[in-house]
Amino acid sequence: MIGHQRKKLQTMGSGPVALLLIAPAFVLFTLFVVIPVIQAGYYSVFHWNGMGPASDFRGLGNFRQMTQHPVFATALQNNLVLIVVSLVVQLPLAFLLAMLVGRRSFPGVMIFRSIFFFPYVLAEIVTGIIWKFIYHPQVGVPTMLARLFGADGAQIGLLGEPNAAFSAILVVVVWKYLGFHMILYIAGLQGVSKDLEDAAVVDGASKLQVVRHVIIPSIRNTIVISVFLSVIGSLNIFDVVWALGQGGPVHSTETLVTYLYNFGFRRFAFGYGSAVAVVIFLLSFAFNFLYQRFIVREQTNG
Repeated sequence: MIGHQRKKLQTMGSGPVALLLIAPAFVLFTLFVVIPVIQAGYYSVFHWNGMGPASDFRGLGNFRQMTQHPVFATALQNNLVLIVVSLVVQLPLAFLLAMLVGRRSFPGVMIFRSIFFFPYVLAEIVTGIIWKFIYHPQVGVPTMLARLFGADGAQIGLLGEPNAAFSAILVVVVWKYLGFHMILYIAGLQGVSKDLEDAAVVDGASKLQVVRHVIIPSIRNTIVISVFLSVIGSLNIFDVVWALGQGGPVHSTETLVTYLYNFGFRRFAFGYGSAVAVVIFLLSFAFNFLYQRFIVREQTNG
């Protein structure tokens, strides 16, 4: 029976078989990605509270209102800061850890890898709850350290300070996703030729030069993927920020997605929220297009 079906598929040709195989994924992608994007684009030009048909046409009014809202500017700025921190701090640190625990075999190396990767396994909401206890103004780690160094009665509530809350969240985000990128780099390092490294050392290259001219070019594909995932994740981050303060205090920790939820869905301004969703989609799509066009294609051609 199985042989008969296999023979039947072979006689159908590669085209119909390919269509048959991709049809389920295409249907799911259409239902859960394409249609919602089209709906968001449609509702974004209406003043709509989610009840009944959308009839109050605003054109680009929602987008104009968005550009004039200072909280939206704060959210966009926070996302940009998050991208910069991810690229400048998180990814280099993940690469350094991968070099330390990914290329050497010593007792307990798997334990070290598991410790660094464990935060990524935790759900974002669980991560947020854990760090709310760590940042607790009465029994949290900052308060305990301050009291340890002589500041009796000190209460440090980082998440309650508008000027410090987002920096505290950045620490959580770096801690949360560091292990994921470390594992990516460890996987990439497995394909680096040891002979190339030995040849570079014989030619007089220092350890830093070996990393720069041999190891990094050899794992460039992994770095390209890591940067892409980091930027897209930074643009769409929600759960951790929401669990740590829901965009507060005084909207100082808003990101684009928390802004969408706070000023769109929670206020039943679904038309305005759809406009924010369209902006997030366009930013993600633009980055994806430019990255594929100039970075991925260059890597492929190279």
